[in-house]
Amino acid sequence: MSARNETPHKVVQSLGLKKCNGSWEDSVENLTMDQVKEIAEGQKDRLTGKSIYARCREVMGTCVSMRVRVEGMEPKVALNAMSEGEFSEHFS
Repeated sequence: MSARNETPHKVVQSLGLKKCNGSWEDSVENLTMDQVKEIAEGQKDRLTGKSIYARCREVMGTCVSMRVRVEGMEPKVALNAMSEGEFSEHFS
């Protein structure tokens, strides 16, 4: 497992799990956009994004490799939805 201050650990901690199962077929892990934003704000000094929007996209990218859904969607789909303005209420 990663160090306690790394983004993957923060994702697992937000989920309240010890580890993720790592399979899309069996995936039940799901973060809300509020949880993503909370992780991004907490990792502000560790992530490279200049804005909270960019840092949230970085956290969602971590969710891709961890097989964790965001708002019930696979992270790549959620990232596309974010680009189309679906979660704009979180960043206004």
